[in-house]
Amino acid sequence: MKATKTTLHTLALSTLLTLAPALVQAEEWKFAIEEIPGSIMDAYAQEFKKRIEAQTQGDVSVRIYHLGSLGTPTELVELAADGIIQFTNVSVGNLGTIVPESQIFLLPYAFPSDSAAMANFLDSSPLIHQELSQDYRQRGLEPLSFYSQGPQVWTTNKPIRTPDDFHNFKMRVMVSPILLKSYADLGASPTPVPFGEVYGALQLKQVDGQVNPIPAIEEMKFYEVTDYLIWAGEQELVTNVLAGSDWFDSLRPERQQLVKQTMAGLQGYIQNVVTSYNQEKLERIQQAKPGIELIRLTEAERASFKARTGHTHEAYTEITGQRGQQLLEQLQAELTTL
Repeated sequence: MKATKTTLHTLALSTLLTLAPALVQAEEWKFAIEEIPGSIMDAYAQEFKKRIEAQTQGDVSVRIYHLGSLGTPTELVELAADGIIQFTNVSVGNLGTIVPESQIFLLPYAFPSDSAAMANFLDSSPLIHQELSQDYRQRGLEPLSFYSQGPQVWTTNKPIRTPDDFHNFKMRVMVSPILLKSYADLGASPTPVPFGEVYGALQLKQVDGQVNPIPAIEEMKFYEVTDYLIWAGEQELVTNVLAGSDWFDSLRPERQQLVKQTMAGLQGYIQNVVTSYNQEKLERIQQAKPGIELIRLTEAERASFKARTGHTHEAYTEITGQRGQQLLEQLQAELTTL
């Protein structure tokens, strides 16, 4: 029996030593998102993790970091650019000071209001995947995926149907020059507040409303401290998945191809997630707060806001210069073919 135990111990030690090189060589990819567990971004990251780990048979593991664990969204982008983390998924509204050209996605009433058309545009537009990608790479970022989380919805403490209703109304926005200009042009007083502090700001009346897709409104409980959900049709919330260019370029070609193919395969998956989350989480909000009022602006009401967006478009070209003007012209040209 003693000899048998010794033999087994030797075999186990031998096996461990044999596996050690493989364990040492295993890669860990850090994927940081700006949302909480159970969110759309989390669903994306978890599915990416599942597919990558399966396809590499454990040679790569993906570790996911959620809201606030590694810093603000802007800091996450900087960490990715520096190669400290491998991937991040953030809203384009948080890229205003890093990739100003990306703020084209924030121009109100500039993109399709139909979610299916918007998804198709994000998936196939030369503007995004050829032109705009160059602007990201100039800042050390590799844009790997763009997708929408659904229509932006205003949560407010009073009905908003006209620009006049926005008078003296403090609307929380992300830190973006275009968003600040956009909501000022729409008639509000835009107020930047970090995402994790929005609930408290609404509760303490430091702001009068905020804008996000329905899933984020439900997950962060913004509906608890506001009384109205308003669909104004001005835009959808576009997010992008980014890596640092230096890190991505350092990958073996087959690894680069694996990442690109995996994210391309996730487009249909995440579109289904977005559709179901928007439906299910609106139902949860209505169940949790039956008295909340839902308002969908009419075409005429939307037109009154759209008429005020000209200066916002001008501000975009002032910030981004001739390059921004080129991108805006290409956007308008592509949209005419939809």
